Amino acid sequence: MWSGRLQAGWDITGFTNGGYALSLATRSMEGEAGGRSLISVSSTFVNPSTPGPVDISVETLKRGRNMTTMRATVGRDGTNLFHATGVFADADRQVPDRDIVAGDPPDLPPPEDCYRPEPSEGVSFPPEFHGQIEIRIHPDDAAAFLGNYAPVPSFRGWFRLLDDEPIDAHAVVMATDSFPPAIFNSKFTPGWTPTVELSIQIRNPEPKAWLAARFTTRFVTGGMLDEDGELWDEHGRLVALSRQLALVPR
Repeated sequence: MWSGRLQAGWDITGFTNGGYALSLATRSMEGEAGGRSLISVSSTFVNPSTPGPVDISVETLKRGRNMTTMRATVGRDGTNLFHATGVFADADRQVPDRDIVAGDPPDLPPPEDCYRPEPSEGVSFPPEFHGQIEIRIHPDDAAAFLGNYAPVPSFRGWFRLLDDEPIDAHAVVMATDSFPPAIFNSKFTPGWTPTVELSIQIRNPEPKAWLAARFTTRFVTGGMLDEDGELWDEHGRLVALSRQLALVPR
């Protein structure tokens, strides 16, 4: 059993950001993975998380020759908050030297020419946790905040940690849930958009400085929406893919 704390300041209208909360679970699983590193995680959120202490139980489902599959349950006072299943692999495992990348990083202006959301007291957007990281949004997508919406809901921009802190796989997990929901770049009224499921694949474990991000929603049906995410490093290499299922903004 592991213990941790969801810190205040990583909130969205009082509820802890899901990617930040999930990164506590991935760190706990990695602590029992025998030196293997995170390559994928899939999570189901059962109850909203709020700042405060949490208990994290970790179970090894399988330890193979090159990979270990683990499950973590995060709770508080006997109530489950979310579950996560992670896959961890040897960093020096043999992989094919051939790639197929049928996509490109988002075309972004330099970070200094992009819009930076600045949290301020008494304003619901951007959320408080944006003061803990650095987000820069493409000027064309930032126009959504003035009512100029994209044909397909999406946000593009840059992500990095404060004070030049290096980005590891757990920070990548957090980054996949750090931008405004893509549905905000549409005629839907912005509001709390609770995550139901979040799955992340780590492809390049050593990103540097800024990450280029693109998040897109294509289907909003039955009161639920999808959001597909991509993270790329400054050299145009794919860092991670994500897929999220969420409720429409409340």
